[in-house]
Amino acid sequence: MGDIINEAYGVVQCKECPWYKSCLTPMRFTAEDLRRQLESQSALMGQSPQIDSTMQNMLSGMAIAAQNSLLEGCPVLIDRLRVSADLAQKVKQLMQNWGKEEKPK
Repeated sequence: MGDIINEAYGVVQCKECPWYKSCLTPMRFTAEDLRRQLESQSALMGQSPQIDSTMQNMLSGMAIAAQNSLLEGCPVLIDRLRVSADLAQKVKQLMQNWGKEEKPK
């Protein structure tokens, strides 16, 4: 009986989530976002917020790298991944085997 209640709770929890059916999305920010953040931090520290072309190129590279490696996730999915090492391992195996054809039995 407890399994049925837990399963029903999980379904309801997902359907009520504002991320419903969009559990993961790539983080979206640009070099301009990083530049504004850097300038605001510099201003708080009393430093000059000047950014040259080298710094702009570095910020662009950082933005691209971050977008390729960071995700935003719904709190329900993140909690489930933290609680269940088995679930995290299944997702990892699924991603590692992505595109490999299953052998016919």
